[in-house]
Amino acid sequence: MPYPEKVRIVEVGPRDGLQNEKSEVSTQTKVKFINLLSDTGLTVIEAGAFVSRDWVPQMADTAKVYAAIDKKPGIAYPVLVPNLHGMEDAVKAGVKDIAVFAAASETFSQKNINCSIAESIERFVPVMAEAKKRGISVRGYISCVLGCPYEGDIAPEAVARVAKILYGMGCAEISLGDTIGIGTPEKTHAMLQAIKKEVPAHALAVHFHDTYGRALDNIKAALEEEVAVVDSATGGLGGCPYAEGATGNVSTESVLRLLHGLKIKTGVSLEKVAEAGQFITKALNRA
Repeated sequence: MPYPEKVRIVEVGPRDGLQNEKSEVSTQTKVKFINLLSDTGLTVIEAGAFVSRDWVPQMADTAKVYAAIDKKPGIAYPVLVPNLHGMEDAVKAGVKDIAVFAAASETFSQKNINCSIAESIERFVPVMAEAKKRGISVRGYISCVLGCPYEGDIAPEAVARVAKILYGMGCAEISLGDTIGIGTPEKTHAMLQAIKKEVPAHALAVHFHDTYGRALDNIKAALEEEVAVVDSATGGLGGCPYAEGATGNVSTESVLRLLHGLKIKTGVSLEKVAEAGQFITKALNRA
């Protein structure tokens, strides 16, 4: 099966990558990181999250970060919102793009956001209404699409059910997250084939963690299923506080090497992404 001619990369480093860092990352560092990423050719860069500072203290300065970054034309800077309160904060900050998040696993949903899948989706109803009223684009994330730290394997049909609901509510794009990185190409094909019965491939994105070194293989499987949007984090930043041992997101640098090697267009400069990666890893005292 031929690969897509062009793939859009959604850079999640400044939000998903940094949100679980134990030591505080300064507002100035986050702003510089995003500004460096804005010079790479990326067209979507997650800028933060309007979530409870008690739950995710690293994202407490999202409004300041969003106000300070150099927003370039043609680049979206979405933020994550969990509920109407978060949406109200995003609107005050002048945000044009948001993301909401659910899980394919009931247990993970309870551990991660203290409610069932159905309750989490109910919280999005007023968020979606407000977004529609204001012309704000909404992306939907689904966690644990290929496995859960508590429940093990997740049935592709369970993921498809949640994806169908989010798409029907008005999410323009559904990002499918392998939160603990246990996916395989075979499982990726099966999941995407189930979801494509409910949601068109052009509205899907994949979000792989590289816990067992299979992320790039899984991305190739997704490309074979006509998915042309890939989430990644510069420097391979990230992890999940509710999934012990889960390593970071697949690195944007690795994804670019893969895609460019396959002669797939991205419009993104690997060299400039690497510069941004060197900046943030140095700021975090990482190799």
